Amino acid sequence: MALTMAFVGETVPKAQTGRAMGLLGAMSALGTALGPSLGGLLIAGLGWRTIFLVNLPLGLLTLLLAYRYLPADRQASKADRPAFDRLGTLLLALTLAAYALAMTLGRGSFGPLNMALLVAAVLGLGLFLRAERAAASPLIRLATFRDPILIAGLATSALVSTVMMVTLVVGPFYLSRALGLSTALVGLVMTVGPLVVALAGVPAGRIADRFGAGRMTVVGLAGIAVGAFLLAALPTAFGIPGYIAPLVTITAGYALFQTANNTAVMTDIPADRRGVISGMLNLSRNLGLVTGASAMGALFAFAAGTADMATAQPEAVAMGMRVTFAVGGVLSVGALVIASRAAKRLKA
Repeated sequence: MALTMAFVGETVPKAQTGRAMGLLGAMSALGTALGPSLGGLLIAGLGWRTIFLVNLPLGLLTLLLAYRYLPADRQASKADRPAFDRLGTLLLALTLAAYALAMTLGRGSFGPLNMALLVAAVLGLGLFLRAERAAASPLIRLATFRDPILIAGLATSALVSTVMMVTLVVGPFYLSRALGLSTALVGLVMTVGPLVVALAGVPAGRIADRFGAGRMTVVGLAGIAVGAFLLAALPTAFGIPGYIAPLVTITAGYALFQTANNTAVMTDIPADRRGVISGMLNLSRNLGLVTGASAMGALFAFAAGTADMATAQPEAVAMGMRVTFAVGGVLSVGALVIASRAAKRLKA
């Protein structure tokens, strides 16, 4: 995922960066759209194991396409290659593993082990920063964090991913428990969001190139906030349309945000930093997803009044959904404030 954005900086003219980022987002969303629908059908018809078996031929096909079509690496002498930061990579990996485990162990409860892992993650982050200051060829140059545009891009990416994870965590429970949909139908409804992102990806890229990445980042975040607050306000009596309409608003805003934000961050990055910066964008998004799955999932269970969603009453699930999306809307507004300040810097 990180290298695909690095390829854009290497092969695409600067004026068309937004279009390329939009196309990448569209292709990623198209695959995501196939996941819930195909997965729902496979689970309903052949069992859950088939959703992993189908990845084998898809993975082999991807490997073949990558080998055949990706551009060849530029050959460089060993003297020209930067040294690999083994210590920094190890510390970062351990820190991220500790954080991920702290957020996900315990089935929704946050106990002493979770707290110990979270403390270990904080200590690991401190050791990583210390190692990067001393490294001759650091994994991440700490001077990179002085760039306000990059910091804003990473922060908003993490916040938006936290909000978008709500649609994946809360959505299936709401559709199945509150609206009473079957497994296959839940999968089809869940496909709507990624399908909207896939359809909006290329137009979003053109819009970002035409009107400016900073401005379109703000517009995308506004769409996400509006959609989240609509989902928090609409009653279950509106049924499937009442869920799909705000979801379309959220995901269309996400498509525009993701394309514009990636474009704003990656446009003027030097060649020797493209891989690291695109990797940091993916890291911020994945940290948001992990946090969203755990923190927002716990909030959903708390607001619903039960951790056992399989037996929860429809009214309780609906209440949990409204509270969680209301918080998601607040987080979107926070991201909107950060992006607005960054957009002013881009204009300046």
